[in-house]
Amino acid sequence: MIVTFIGHRKLQFDGGFRLRLKELILKLIDDRNADTFLFGSRSDFNDLCLEVVTEIQKERPDIKRIYVRAEYPYINKHYEDRLLGSYDATYIPENVVKAGKAAYVERNHFMIDKAALCIFYYDEHYKPPLKPAARGRIAREQPKSGTKVAYEYAIRKQKELINLFSRSSAL
Repeated sequence: MIVTFIGHRKLQFDGGFRLRLKELILKLIDDRNADTFLFGSRSDFNDLCLEVVTEIQKERPDIKRIYVRAEYPYINKHYEDRLLGSYDATYIPENVVKAGKAAYVERNHFMIDKAALCIFYYDEHYKPPLKPAARGRIAREQPKSGTKVAYEYAIRKQKELINLFSRSSAL
């Protein structure tokens, strides 16, 4: 079973959250045969999930950590070796290569489409930092949350998902 992780960029977690996350992942491995974990980038939640899955992999070497890139369609050996120090494989989906500004959205959609289960850390009240005012505009711009876009996509695709932010979550 393929599992993907998507969450907000800047977060802080306590040790209890980390332990519950580890227990959830172990349960998915043992009870649902989760064996492949897809990761994106630029997210504290992603980083934490990678740390936990890497820790588990030491005792469960059959699981795989895959980094799905949103940039750099062609990477040199040095960068690939660096990525493979943390992941078992890396690739960039074909639909992401020409996606331009939407590369991260398309990458997340790809990961959601491939996964049987999507694990989110999504707070509906989270707002990304304001962007500086663009040329010719007075006001700063409020960007959309990429996690929100991905979460709504997963719901539209009727994907099984767990939102670890939710108080009523399985944790």
